[in-house]
Amino acid sequence: MTRLKSFLMSMENKTKNWREMYEGEVFIPACTPGNHSEFPVTASDPTYWAFGDISFTIETTNRMAFDRPTILCQIPAEMLGITDYSTAVADDCYRQFIPYLENLNAELYNRNKPPEETGYYYMAHPTGEILVRNTAYFTMRPRKDYKNLGGYKIINYPDEDLGASQMCLSMRFQVQLKPNDKKKAVQLLVGNLPNIASLFIKYFDNERSNKVSALYEKQKDLRNWLRESEYCAFLANGSILPRDSKTGGAMEGAIPFVAPADEEIEVCGIKGLGIKKGVTVITGGGYSGKSTVLDTISAGIYDHILGDGRELCVTDISAMTISAEDGRSVKNLDISPFISWLPGSDTEHFSTDHASGSTSQAANILEAMDAGTKLLLIDEDKSATNFMIRDALMKELIRREPITPFTERVNELHETCDVSTILVIGGSGEYLAIADNVYLMDEYLISNVTEKAREIYKRSTALSEAIQKTNSEYNNPESLSISQNTEKTLKHNNVQLKKIDPSVPKVKDWYQHRIISTDGFSPYPRQFGREKLEVPDIGFIIIGEEKINANYVHDIVCNEQRTAIGFMLRLLETREGGGLFSEPEHETVDIIQKTDELYREIEEKDIDMVYSGNFPDCDRFLAIPRKVDFMAVVNRMRHVSFLNHR
Repeated sequence: MTRLKSFLMSMENKTKNWREMYEGEVFIPACTPGNHSEFPVTASDPTYWAFGDISFTIETTNRMAFDRPTILCQIPAEMLGITDYSTAVADDCYRQFIPYLENLNAELYNRNKPPEETGYYYMAHPTGEILVRNTAYFTMRPRKDYKNLGGYKIINYPDEDLGASQMCLSMRFQVQLKPNDKKKAVQLLVGNLPNIASLFIKYFDNERSNKVSALYEKQKDLRNWLRESEYCAFLANGSILPRDSKTGGAMEGAIPFVAPADEEIEVCGIKGLGIKKGVTVITGGGYSGKSTVLDTISAGIYDHILGDGRELCVTDISAMTISAEDGRSVKNLDISPFISWLPGSDTEHFSTDHASGSTSQAANILEAMDAGTKLLLIDEDKSATNFMIRDALMKELIRREPITPFTERVNELHETCDVSTILVIGGSGEYLAIADNVYLMDEYLISNVTEKAREIYKRSTALSEAIQKTNSEYNNPESLSISQNTEKTLKHNNVQLKKIDPSVPKVKDWYQHRIISTDGFSPYPRQFGREKLEVPDIGFIIIGEEKINANYVHDIVCNEQRTAIGFMLRLLETREGGGLFSEPEHETVDIIQKTDELYREIEEKDIDMVYSGNFPDCDRFLAIPRKVDFMAVVNRMRHVSFLNHR
């Protein structure tokens, strides 16, 4: 850090770009290791070292924030006693590091001055989910290969004296520097950072880290089992499902989850409730906990931190939460499996800028399936009623109905596409007849009532058969008169006479492999020379001509994921789409193929590869989104053309 201090103190008092700090110029004398020429050599190295092996690399945050550098702090794992280099352990290390930055902020705080005048440390604040982030990860890093000679002068160590590369904990955060105050910058960077790194190492809770590592192994075992099993979700006994509305953590005093005795299974030494693939209904009265169970199942697509309460609740990682979404854009999508006709529209090539509740929910399901989901999560309260059900009386009253309700398709999805569904139902008995399993929530206690539901359905079926018989007699002049018993049954149940509807034909092909036209697939607004990308923390992604509402992509859990989606989409558009100054190589983009390729590239490198400092309205901190969520955002674009290629 001595070299960094030299840069800071030699800068102009009113510097705005802090150029020397970012360039990190080094001066290597002639005829020394690393420079065998007769002339001195200069190079750039913005990595600064403290206590031998702790490094701080200074990165530009964006083109408008040179006074707010991003710091990549790297600490050898062996200094922390860490041998597990998993995402979960890196995540926990970052959570342990955050309080040290917050303590510095508390010391800097002045209620009468903004952070720009006092200095400030910005960091990510992860919630209960464990995500792959650019703020906390393990990576190999070369050791320091030079010795300081004072100022900017260094001398390289001979190759034989260099040690092997080290596995390091890498953590990103930002420092707000005070303008025109070099001494403050020295304090914020050179004084405080090595100090908190030293304290972090000294008081690092290795016991907690080991517990996190052990939990991660259990979570991994559960997910491996789930992937190969007949189940789509697992809820462990003792889990705390209700959330504290203020903290988002486990609610204090909540009733722990317990599987029904006759439903309990043991997986990897953990007892709990396994929810089988197929169609599952969770029902119960108001405020009984049924939506809380569905929220937990939805949360189970991600691993959760120690103490979250839902650490051992896991779900098929492709699961998608589905709801109605009035006003969303739908482009050239075949929604005919659910909507057979619409006035003035072709439902096999359906497009609208303002979808209704039923058409949006149909689109959300079909797009999720195309993106690879194998589990749909649906809450009746967030759904379009006419999409979810249509009872016998309404069928009798409304003869020309274009909507095939979800009740008549949900089993077909599982039988033909291996797509399961878990539904929360509180007001309709229609799903009791078609569910493979029915669970009842009563004051946060769960029980399997499938047999009872089927018994109710049998009685309902008996009534239906009576109605059918009566219909047959009623509509056939030559038939006998209605029997007294049947007539009593009908009057007792207040049932109207009706004719039986024909059966619903099965769908030939549920999947539609769509591609995108390059026209409009661009980060450049029309007739504007600069790319546009903004990701405000209100759930929107603004790119090029697009303002995409991602609030209804329910399984995106943080703005870091939305920001990553914005940068990923921008990268695909610059590579494959229609740029402002160049013509695309192809007229269309196979968006699913290109997305798969991008995810493989991110896995090989890291999520930070998609970042660009050209966009001041985007945060620096990123977390990898799921592919199904990325595709859900793409499908909401309004200014591109989708082509259906089945």
